Amino acid sequence: MNQYNSLDGWLTLAMLALISFGLVAIYSASNGIGSIELFYRQLMWFGFGAVAMAAVYYTNSRFIKEYAYITYGVGVLLLLLVLAFGTEVAGATSWVRIGFFSLQPSELAKVTTILTLARFLSNDSTDISSIQHVAAALGIALVPALLVMLQPDMGTTLTYLSFIVPMMVMAGFNGYYLLLFGTPLALTVLGLFNIYILLGFAALALLLMFLVKRKIEVSQIAATLIGFAGGLFTLNSAESILKPHQLKRIQTFLDPMSDPLGAGYNALQAKIAIGSGGVFGKGFLEGTQTQLRFIPAQWTDFIFCVIGEEFGLIGSILLLSLFLGLLLRMLWMASVIKNKFVELTLIGFVSLLLTHVMINVGMTIGLFPVIGVPLPFMSYGGSSLLGNMIMVAIALNFNRNKRNLGY
Repeated sequence: MNQYNSLDGWLTLAMLALISFGLVAIYSASNGIGSIELFYRQLMWFGFGAVAMAAVYYTNSRFIKEYAYITYGVGVLLLLLVLAFGTEVAGATSWVRIGFFSLQPSELAKVTTILTLARFLSNDSTDISSIQHVAAALGIALVPALLVMLQPDMGTTLTYLSFIVPMMVMAGFNGYYLLLFGTPLALTVLGLFNIYILLGFAALALLLMFLVKRKIEVSQIAATLIGFAGGLFTLNSAESILKPHQLKRIQTFLDPMSDPLGAGYNALQAKIAIGSGGVFGKGFLEGTQTQLRFIPAQWTDFIFCVIGEEFGLIGSILLLSLFLGLLLRMLWMASVIKNKFVELTLIGFVSLLLTHVMINVGMTIGLFPVIGVPLPFMSYGGSSLLGNMIMVAIALNFNRNKRNLGY
């Protein structure tokens, strides 16, 4: 078979290995509650994902770009429908019931948002140095992000923001200006933690701007002061900005023992589970934290704990290596397929998946607050699995048609 029309084995195998890892972990976690129904549901969603992947893989690559704005509109419409008719789960109205299924549109809208942003930034008429076009690019990403924030789902909102900077820098926007403009926003958000973290990151932001520009400018000082003022406002208004459970998660991130049986419980038990796995793990279905249900709903956001406890350090390294291999393969495709739309799309996908992995694994080992971000291909959830498989299918489609991608 012609090498330009063959399925990329490395990317496909990495994805299938991660999904298999996830199914094994979900089986173990659901076995702990005396029912493996969740395993069969995830297996069913994998079947749906395989069908969706085949459809995307054999789609004309030109259509993916040409219909990006239409799919974006559908994604935004679904997010609006969630706000109007969605089902509330764990304090967030993020799901829509469709017959026997629950769909989380925010997971699919991530894909359509990246495609639309890539199309806009890759257009010949787009001038990334123009303030109007920069504002339009930011708007493409921020509209769905704001709709997700209204659900409210802060974890998913953060993942929407993860791909904006890499894609815009890749498109040619000066990274220094992103740092300059992003400093006030970042410091305002960091005010949710405490004054010491705010001060530390304000100093770090100023240092980074100095190192990039090699001099101190009034604009750098102004951006830092505006951000610091925003952070102080957020710090004093956190109770009115966040829901009580979100505020409690931040407080217990800083001091898990402040509420060890409440908001800090999952974080503490997660570290116990991972630490108890040792080098080789306790063995499949032998993890006491997993099988005795010390971590509620472990098959979702805390699925990494199953791997850490039952397969140990070796299993964890293998899992993270598979993620690394998948992301590096996408970056390789972005480098060899000489098409701006393709490059920007794949950079967006890599940024999104990397953010998911970093936040999810980070929150299980205490590096990040518990904010409800699933581990790609691993955590239980049909919408997340479907969205991730579609991203891989798009990458495979681009690779399959790389000779014909001269838009």
